[in-house]
Amino acid sequence: MSSGGWLSRLRGGLSRSSSKLTGDIGGIFTGRKVDAATLDELEDALIMADLGVTTAASLRDAIAGRRFDADAGADEVRRALAEHIAEMLEPVARPISDMVADGGLRVILVAGVNGTGKTTTIGKLAARFREEGKSVMLAAADTFRAAAIDQLKLWGERAEVPVVAGEPGGDPAAIAFDAMERARNEQADVLLIDTAGRLHNKADLMDELKKIVRVIGRVEPDAPHDVLLVLDATTGQNAHAQVETFRELVDVTGLVVTKLDGSARGGVIVGLADKFSLPIYAVGVGEGIDDLRPFEARAFAEGLMGLDDDAPQDANA
Repeated sequence: MSSGGWLSRLRGGLSRSSSKLTGDIGGIFTGRKVDAATLDELEDALIMADLGVTTAASLRDAIAGRRFDADAGADEVRRALAEHIAEMLEPVARPISDMVADGGLRVILVAGVNGTGKTTTIGKLAARFREEGKSVMLAAADTFRAAAIDQLKLWGERAEVPVVAGEPGGDPAAIAFDAMERARNEQADVLLIDTAGRLHNKADLMDELKKIVRVIGRVEPDAPHDVLLVLDATTGQNAHAQVETFRELVDVTGLVVTKLDGSARGGVIVGLADKFSLPIYAVGVGEGIDDLRPFEARAFAEGLMGLDDDAPQDANA
């Protein structure tokens, strides 16, 4: 997909989030000046758009500190907001290629609540790494759900990469160990390990994840090299709680945010970046194998503010 096609897809994916937010901003500033009253209403609109209380207050202060012409309207405010949001996001926006930049086997543990698109994300990452010339292998260590094993096998076929799997209910750490041994013996470049996400039994999940980390560390002392947490944008502020919970369970090193195309809560990404400062590697805006793309701060900020709605539509969109 061309860059223009992806930007068109991103705009489309953010349309539900941006239309609500830009509509609210338009209602606040049409025929009214930027003053304390309108800024208070702006802060409320940002909170309702799932940016979070602290982030909304920070953006309100940033807008309050800017000089606007007496006749400035909603468009000027949206552009100013996009600038400040991009500044918040740029420090955490990381290329997907950073995860596999070093030589040798790179082991990526992928975590997330069931239903976030975790297994699908693994398949899409596998396809992307393979397109970049990497030798990729998958490990189906979410043995709690038979459907997760089957789904990962299907994605392995789509991405044309091998999948190490066992029987449902098997020992996840044993699957991870077997995958590590095979990946090392076959000189794979990347091993992506799927894990369970059943937070209703947090203690068991913590023990399971710690055991996986301990076992793969016996094969490769520095592994896992990354722990990706997959979040569903449609959950809004609940994504914050998921980050906090998984950071108690495992050393989360980066985020992937999925399902932007089905959510009016895309602003949650801004709050996540502001609160946790974790690298954001990718966002998902569809179910296709190439619909997981690198997170680009400025493109996202402008899309969220609806600034590129009038841009030409790419034929490949």
